[in-house]
Amino acid sequence: MTPSIFITGTDTGVGKTIVTAALARALRDLGRDIGVMKPIQTGVARTSEGWEPGDAEYLAAVSSTGDPMDLICPVRLEAPLAPSVAAELAGTAVDLDRVLASYRKLRTRHAGVLIEGAGGITVPIQKDYGMADLARAMDLPLLIVARPALGTINHTALTAHYAQAVGLTVLGIVIAGMPAEPGLAERTSPAAIEQLTGLPVLGCMPFDSNIDVERGDPGETVEWMIASGTAQRVLDRFSLAASGHSNPENP
Repeated sequence: MTPSIFITGTDTGVGKTIVTAALARALRDLGRDIGVMKPIQTGVARTSEGWEPGDAEYLAAVSSTGDPMDLICPVRLEAPLAPSVAAELAGTAVDLDRVLASYRKLRTRHAGVLIEGAGGITVPIQKDYGMADLARAMDLPLLIVARPALGTINHTALTAHYAQAVGLTVLGIVIAGMPAEPGLAERTSPAAIEQLTGLPVLGCMPFDSNIDVERGDPGETVEWMIASGTAQRVLDRFSLAASGHSNPENP
């Protein structure tokens, strides 16, 4: 089964783009027809030639889907702020119709699409409309990306519980940027997160200094996504959720 998943984070800068790109490329290498989408990107500069490259271009480069950039990233805003705030400063509003139309178009081009949200699950897109509402409108389950450092237990549990409280299915968690020599917090947090949330940590992606977003270089993250079994575990969790079972221990 080819998954469509909304990928959110416990905060901004936790590794959503790296995980989304690596997972998309890994799934494509495993024979799945996957597209990628960054519906709303903030903090990108506009030049006389257009928008400067950002996370959306990295997703496109690593995944090699070949889709037009206006479908992959239909809304861009210059201010590095929450979409609703960045749009207000620009004297506009996020065009949700355009976002959803682009998503529907990508779904006609691919069997599944990985959607990378902006910031965390409660980040506002418009007044009284946030990332959770967009995930619901797309009717997609969530994959949560978290950081490994101290504090991640609280951030991850809050994200998972909020998502479930508003009716979203959470497939699991990927921890991004695990140091080569993890400290006590990094070593113990994954098990604590699983116990507190009842959700599986599907993988702990190592920190990779070779990642270069500007050049579209994923380092070894794609190979890790396959070799670690993380990509397959995501597929398995999606299949269970699609069949109506959210707990692989008790299908």
